[in-house]
Amino acid sequence: MKKVVIIRYCEIHLKGKNKGYFERLLGDNIKHALKDLDFKCVKIPARYLIEDFSEDDLDEIVSRLQKVSGIHSISVAILVPSEKEIIYQTALDLCKDKVGTFKVDTNRADKRFPVHSVDLSRELGGLILSKYAKNLSVKIKNPDFCVNIDIRESGDTLIFTDVIKCMGGMPVGGGGKGLLLLSGGIDSPVAGYMMAKRGMKLKALHFHSYPYTSDQAKEKVIDLAKKLSLYAGDIELYVVSVTKIQEAIHENCSEELMITMLRRFMMRIAERLANSIGAQAIITGESLGQVASQTIESLTTSNAVIENIPVLRPLIAFDKLDIIAIAEKIDTFETSILPYEDCCTVFLPKFPAIKPRLDKVEKEEQNLNVDQLINEAFTNIEKFHV
Repeated sequence: MKKVVIIRYCEIHLKGKNKGYFERLLGDNIKHALKDLDFKCVKIPARYLIEDFSEDDLDEIVSRLQKVSGIHSISVAILVPSEKEIIYQTALDLCKDKVGTFKVDTNRADKRFPVHSVDLSRELGGLILSKYAKNLSVKIKNPDFCVNIDIRESGDTLIFTDVIKCMGGMPVGGGGKGLLLLSGGIDSPVAGYMMAKRGMKLKALHFHSYPYTSDQAKEKVIDLAKKLSLYAGDIELYVVSVTKIQEAIHENCSEELMITMLRRFMMRIAERLANSIGAQAIITGESLGQVASQTIESLTTSNAVIENIPVLRPLIAFDKLDIIAIAEKIDTFETSILPYEDCCTVFLPKFPAIKPRLDKVEKEEQNLNVDQLINEAFTNIEKFHV
């Protein structure tokens, strides 16, 4: 008899002949998430088990597994030999401090076990009720808790009462590589989280405007990347100064188009960096209509400079409250609202264009040496491992 953690996955079951690849990838990500702890990770049919860990580490293990993309749910369970008397006694012990309504649910994966699942649930439920009638009563639909008996083909049985919902989605690394434009705001970390949930391995790019923005603003983004890495795995963070680009736009171009033109520079830089580091897509936290640079006309204008990779906008149809709710869940919200300005607040026009025309923007860009400004930005790029 020993305590284990059951790990379940969901979408991986739909992968057919590729299922083994995604199962192995999930296993690797589980081991990475728990790498500084003592444990054993065991693959069983449609499950993983975490075994041989210190009881003192259990809460930490549960917390970390909830942040691993691809895990649907987990349960802390008791692993016992598949012997009727041992199963019944373990289940009774598990219920001794419980209060409310319950039911017994049995999964008999091992068909050699002599008692059928319905009969075992009925018999064990009767024993629990007779012993704890003062505190417990049976309720088949929506009970307060369920006593789960999972009889495995290995000759062992898993017994548990609680199912903890986890991140879901697909294992990180199975959905390609993406370059996240990570600002200091609320939206972009959430966009990164959403793509990690779909299995995309993240690298990140941050633009700053020192000395118009402070070093604290850059540190804030590093902190956001660290928080995001709990869900997305290790992240390479690239930091690029766009100070000279913004000064050139401010001096030579129409004020109302400054944000639009800066976004086009950002997209050019992002695509060039993505191509050099093997990223297959650019990810942004844009939401349609949220600000002037996120109208359909503005998005079209900034997209026009991208040549050969997709731009993914997982938050495009989210409203702000939806985004904030996720930011709070993944613990990035409080960091995102720290009052350190990012580059988009520098030289901010009073009346930015909300419906910029591509031909007008391209004409304004003729006042700039676009290639030279981009080359200069790349000469001072910084790289952090988070």
